[in-house]
Amino acid sequence: MTHKYYGSCLCGGISFNVTGFSKKAANCYCTMCRKFHGAAYGTLVSVTGLTWLKGFELLKHFTAENGTQRSFCQDCGTSLGFRIKNAGIDEIELAISTFDEDIPIKIDAQIYTEYKANWCELQQGIPSFLQGRNEN
Repeated sequence: MTHKYYGSCLCGGISFNVTGFSKKAANCYCTMCRKFHGAAYGTLVSVTGLTWLKGFELLKHFTAENGTQRSFCQDCGTSLGFRIKNAGIDEIELAISTFDEDIPIKIDAQIYTEYKANWCELQQGIPSFLQGRNEN
């Protein structure tokens, strides 16, 4: 039987489950992620087997000039997901912080670190990249 990992937004209006994760997860220090998450960085992971259980109609999207799309709850503003330009309907990265339980993921990279805030220190022991993993 496949284990399902459950998550939700802050107000509980949106809930979901997934059946799996990619092997790569990164802390992203780009300006868009920092603003979207209201934090020093955003941490997202690609998922498989995503099912929206409740509140799909509350899910709103912001499309940036570069074509990336960020999804959030219209009621509480929780940052939920991210899609690259031209991604398929099932291709989404979810914010790790929205899961209601621990998930079997280890952060293995710090990306777009050239954009990190001057008051933020990188985490020791995690590889860092000025841009994306394959861009420097």
